[in-house]
Amino acid sequence: MSSRAEERHEALRRGDGMTGQHDERTGRREDVGGEDDSPYSLAWLGLREPADARARSAELVEALPALPPGGGPAVIRDLGCGSGSMGRWLAGRLPGPQHWVLYDREAGLLDHARDHLPRTAADGSPVSVTTRECDLTKLTADDLAGASLVTASALLDLLSLAEVERLVTACVDAGCPALLTLSVLGEVELSPADPLDAEIGTAFDAHQRRSSGGQPLLGPDAVQATAEAFRRLGATVLVRPSPWRLGPAEAELTARWLRGWVAAAVEQRPELAGPAAGYLERRLAAATAGELRAVVGHADLLATYG
Repeated sequence: MSSRAEERHEALRRGDGMTGQHDERTGRREDVGGEDDSPYSLAWLGLREPADARARSAELVEALPALPPGGGPAVIRDLGCGSGSMGRWLAGRLPGPQHWVLYDREAGLLDHARDHLPRTAADGSPVSVTTRECDLTKLTADDLAGASLVTASALLDLLSLAEVERLVTACVDAGCPALLTLSVLGEVELSPADPLDAEIGTAFDAHQRRSSGGQPLLGPDAVQATAEAFRRLGATVLVRPSPWRLGPAEAELTARWLRGWVAAAVEQRPELAGPAAGYLERRLAAATAGELRAVVGHADLLATYG
């Protein structure tokens, strides 16, 4: 694939629908996802997890409908679960017994997520977990049937409009609320400012909207498009900001994010390669010195019914 983001998008399409089981053929778990800077890497996902946890909207969790009392556990389907960070953040915030169904393309990530989810809810009730390898872009209402909640993190901006509309329709037809977090907004604020900030940001946003599989990806338009799709089908939608706020304590994450941000911008506009090299050098030096702060805009969305 031509970029890491495109690799992740294409990975959403693949899979055989079978329940994920650990397979020694996938290699050691620390090698899951290939290189450390790949979008599947446990190293990268682990590095970003604290920033994700701080950013997600606790207000939307408070606004969730009551999970089914009695009659068995709440069924929570986590789409594109990665290393399981959403489950680690959310399971302990919800009361009552829960059964999490984790979906991802990468069997090794599913193994890690399954093994590292909490086993108790906010009130001490049990939490159980199963996994599934599948094509997330083709899930239907039948696939989501019986869900008390659908969740996803850092997923919507990797989808096309048709894929978002398919996912929204599946949630609505299945009657399950959806909590979809950490979608990029195309809003980046770096301090101190640099003359190239805006040009790099614009090129990155264009890269997020590039065509993949013959369809333009939504990128920073994903939250608005998803909210509109849910509202057209009668859902009530709440959107709340969930920005990363990175400072000296997050210098390693900031540096890794900067490299990916600039690389995508240059891939979109190769003529930026020369000035971007100097820009990245300056920005990395500032991050290492603890002098750079970044606010990276994301938003969380909750769709409910009735």
